[in-house]
Amino acid sequence: MHAQPSLRLLLLTLFLSHLQRVPAAGSPTPAPTPADGLNFIRSSCNVTLYPDVCYATLARYAASVHRDPARLTRAAIAVSLAGAQHAAKYVSNLSREADHGADQRAAAALHDCFENFGVAADKMRDSLTQMHHLGAAGSGEQSFRFQMSNVQTWMSAALTHEETCTDGFEDVADGPVKSGVSSRARTVKKVTSNALALVNSYVNKQAGP
Repeated sequence: MHAQPSLRLLLLTLFLSHLQRVPAAGSPTPAPTPADGLNFIRSSCNVTLYPDVCYATLARYAASVHRDPARLTRAAIAVSLAGAQHAAKYVSNLSREADHGADQRAAAALHDCFENFGVAADKMRDSLTQMHHLGAAGSGEQSFRFQMSNVQTWMSAALTHEETCTDGFEDVADGPVKSGVSSRARTVKKVTSNALALVNSYVNKQAGP
């Protein structure tokens, strides 16, 4: 007994509907969305000491980062580099004014702070360059470890130089100069600490269990 035309039509409709729901073999993976990048950044920032600061400073890069830990690490280093450069410029302006003042301790601390921020910026610039050339010096796990070891060393040194800046103000009298530098230094140290944490996390993930 043959199925009625209406029944055959119903079965055909159901079959075609099923095919529409099943992706064809070799079909492209859906493109990542900005939300994917934001979620990835938020979860990645959990390894840092200042996750809220981490997310606030890196969320703008969600579209370019997607779910790529290397891109996120480069963005974090770039943010900390920009912070160190801005802090160095701020301290340099204060230093020129302090040279004509009576507080020689503040003037000396500002000069040292400017140098420390400059060195920190150089270390982060080297780190960013190295991150852009991963694998260029060779191939394999050993090359990656060597290159990332350089980045870890430089970022750690950058954070130390930023801390040295604020240490130099311990003997300086409280006032707008000291509070202004300390405030900016704290901000830069937070983003640098976060960048170092993301560098370490990236290395650990690439190294595997």
